[in-house]
Amino acid sequence: MNDQTPPEPSGGRCPVAHGDGATRLYGPEASTDPHGIYARLRKEHGTVAPVLLEGDVPAWLVLGYRENRRVLDNPLQFSRDSRIWRDFAEGRVEPTSPLMQMVGWRPDCVSQDGEPHRRLRGAVTDNIYAVAGRGIRRHATHFANKLIDAFAVSGRADLVEDFAEYLPMLVLTRVFGLAEREGRSLAESSSLVLKGGADALTHNDRIMAILGELAARKRDEPGSDFTTGLIEHQAGLDEDEIVNHLRLVLITAHTMTSNVLARVLQMVLTDTSWLSGLVSGQLTLASVVEEVMWNQPPLTVLPGRFATADLELGGCPVKEGDLLVLGLAAGNHDPEIRPDPEVSVQGNASHLAFSAGPHECPAQNIGQAIIETAVDVLIHRLPGLRLAVPPAELTSTASTWESKLDHLPVEFAV
Repeated sequence: MNDQTPPEPSGGRCPVAHGDGATRLYGPEASTDPHGIYARLRKEHGTVAPVLLEGDVPAWLVLGYRENRRVLDNPLQFSRDSRIWRDFAEGRVEPTSPLMQMVGWRPDCVSQDGEPHRRLRGAVTDNIYAVAGRGIRRHATHFANKLIDAFAVSGRADLVEDFAEYLPMLVLTRVFGLAEREGRSLAESSSLVLKGGADALTHNDRIMAILGELAARKRDEPGSDFTTGLIEHQAGLDEDEIVNHLRLVLITAHTMTSNVLARVLQMVLTDTSWLSGLVSGQLTLASVVEEVMWNQPPLTVLPGRFATADLELGGCPVKEGDLLVLGLAAGNHDPEIRPDPEVSVQGNASHLAFSAGPHECPAQNIGQAIIETAVDVLIHRLPGLRLAVPPAELTSTASTWESKLDHLPVEFAV
């Protein structure tokens, strides 16, 4: 990586976030070619660009790797607390906006900074570490085999729809103490919350209702699960804090793990050198995951940070209360740190996929364990596993926040 500070963009213009000419991060073009939008914005504006989110809500999109790190590493300048968001405080964003499911304030650790954040994050991380030692790989093996059993005799499958889309949530139902039957519908609701649109609020309410019932049941019937751990933690979380942290971990862990698993499977099936390296033991799955994290991070854009004062970022005049969204995919492809994106990044874990700073994702080991187990089970259960269509036919659909592989059709021996 190049350690020199990148020059300010020359020839670009950087209007204020509320000015005319901002690019929409939603709509037809954004759903099919988000990277094309990032490249155009970088050319026009440099490392920070004015954009419009769903409902034409203005924000700054941070495109540069170093600028992303500055925002993520400095909560005193860039707070996660949306109660200082000027557009919402002044009534330009309605409480019912689909954006609120992603950027609105909640009584959870990602919505707060300082001591409140440390208290709540401690409860989450303590229980994640405890759960990680209680059979994550065993649960992943059980559910991976169960999903494979449903299509193994056919010789064909779609590894997105039939496998990656649901496996992480099924594991999480076991971790949380939920009934397995909730897994598929919770996975679908989580995806629709991330997708945004008119249904986001409905599906978020559904998730909250299920988790509220779970928390009430676990107060009466405690167990060795993540939910009970939050309830009994010494941080003394109240009912709203417990349910909102269950929501946070459920949606985030499922979404990130599902997306990465699909992309890892895509990589090993479209490039035979990756698959043969895994089968022969010459390549570790961690190396494949690392490559995916750089090139196709599970969240392409991370919501959101709010400027605590007037300041300059990437040559742009960010005002107090402005919303910033973090371009994780754009930052990972910043030509200032990756002048040749075709060069492998194996051994370099400094990608932005897990965020960074005080709010860095604490559940990385759980996701890694599920992915490693899932790929291992698939390779050993399905002899002759191969892609059923040319790689060029694989497509993705993006929302503001993520880019999901649509399908991954495969064939295998029966």
